[in-house]
Amino acid sequence: MSKKYQVVIVGGGPVGVGLGVELGMRGISCAIIEPRIDLGRIPKGQNLTQRTLEHFANWGVEPEIRAARLMPAGYAIGELTAYGNLMSQYWHAPAGRELVRQFYSQDNDRLPQYQTEKVLRRRLLDFPHVETRYGWVAGDIVQDANGVRVSVSQADGATPEVLECDYLVGCDGAHSGVRSQIGIERTKLDYEQKMLLAVFRSKDLNEQLKRFPERSTYRVLRPDLNGYWQFFGRIEAPDGWFFHAPIPPDSKIETFDALALVRQAAGFDCTCDFEYCGFWNMRVAVAEEYQRGRIFIAGDAAHSHPPYGGFGLNNGLEDIVNLGWKLAANLQGWASPALLESYSNERRPVFWETADDFITARIKRDAEFLHRYNPETDVAEFEAAWKGRETDIGSRFQQYEPNYEASPVMFGPAGGKNSAHGIHSVKARAGHHLAPVALTSGGNTFVQLGRDFTLLAFDAAQSDIQDFEEAARAQGIPLKIIRDSRNGGREAYEAALVLVRPDQYVVWAGESSQGQATSILKRVTGWH
Repeated sequence: MSKKYQVVIVGGGPVGVGLGVELGMRGISCAIIEPRIDLGRIPKGQNLTQRTLEHFANWGVEPEIRAARLMPAGYAIGELTAYGNLMSQYWHAPAGRELVRQFYSQDNDRLPQYQTEKVLRRRLLDFPHVETRYGWVAGDIVQDANGVRVSVSQADGATPEVLECDYLVGCDGAHSGVRSQIGIERTKLDYEQKMLLAVFRSKDLNEQLKRFPERSTYRVLRPDLNGYWQFFGRIEAPDGWFFHAPIPPDSKIETFDALALVRQAAGFDCTCDFEYCGFWNMRVAVAEEYQRGRIFIAGDAAHSHPPYGGFGLNNGLEDIVNLGWKLAANLQGWASPALLESYSNERRPVFWETADDFITARIKRDAEFLHRYNPETDVAEFEAAWKGRETDIGSRFQQYEPNYEASPVMFGPAGGKNSAHGIHSVKARAGHHLAPVALTSGGNTFVQLGRDFTLLAFDAAQSDIQDFEEAARAQGIPLKIIRDSRNGGREAYEAALVLVRPDQYVVWAGESSQGQATSILKRVTGWH
């Protein structure tokens, strides 16, 4: 006998559980299938962006997420880069994500992924229509024009059950069984490198690093590593650390000397109490598409890359926020099935450029720098070039502004493209994230947005507001109206009317609807 849900989510890591929360808040019935009962202790996915904290605020868990951090509140999150080892005279610790803080409604934060998962798992308990099956695995998946059927069983091999659903989402990691079953290929880019991950405690390391301003990650560049990094990250104060480093391809974990490598990167003979050592393969892989029929993939199932720059978990959560409202809108009947196709159209180009231009390109730039400049050969030349690199990380974060200007469900500019590159701006631009601006009544525009579509109206004509209200009512589209004056900072939006979709991206902005509200709403919900 089968059981029916609107959505089945295969994979209950932070991306899968996050999708369960997103859909749960929208009243969609779900089942989450996850083999793990307990949470691991590998400290990945720690660097959470301002945008990710916006999601947590919208899900009602932002205070709990911040309370779950292991580092002291307010501890610096940024990055320090040193040449040769951490005792080097050559280092810099420039500003990073804080440079774009004004364009988001939340501060970024840092905590291990297992702490994030713990908070999200608790949040799921608030939704009786979301069923969690921890200790279960997904088997055969079959879809047709009317729905999807997936066989599931407990990990101990008990008698399988069949779950029926309208849509299925694979959030089951880089080795996704969902992706494999529906035949979506992945494109690998031009490197694959064996890496060490060590988790350890060391008071020595903390003491020596007091020579620097407070930072959470410490990156070491060495000429012999061809642009790949050795880097340390703080897990908890004062002595909890992880360490990643490239290693020879024939390395064996049973004989590998992790302590020697940690000491080489540190630059002194620190004492380490290891809690975990393992190898992993650093690669970039991007799925050729994120949808086949009624089945979607998200997170590492759709794209995987090394933990350079904190792009992984953050991109996965952005995937499911993009997809979640579109699934709900379709299931609730006020959006076209074509809206679902915009998920892959919007998200895949962003990640492709993230991998190619913000991760791989940085590795290549570092390799070129290290091969070109050497303090032992020409110290003056090296020092000038080293100083010139100091603002590199800040400029990367300023340029990283994912947008969907070319999406078919946006009114983006002519010649626009869906891209990871952009310019942060308060101006309301179709295809771009809405920046927060203060409201006369208190708070800001971002915080006051509705769960579905929102129309911001700043000294707008009542006839234009009424045009949108009537069009939304006729099409059954949930629409919240926020009225305010155009002055007081809101003039920075450069529009009297700003239409914002449920994932907080502007879809249309203008001075007047010109009687076209019906056409506008049809397009942004996939009916055109």
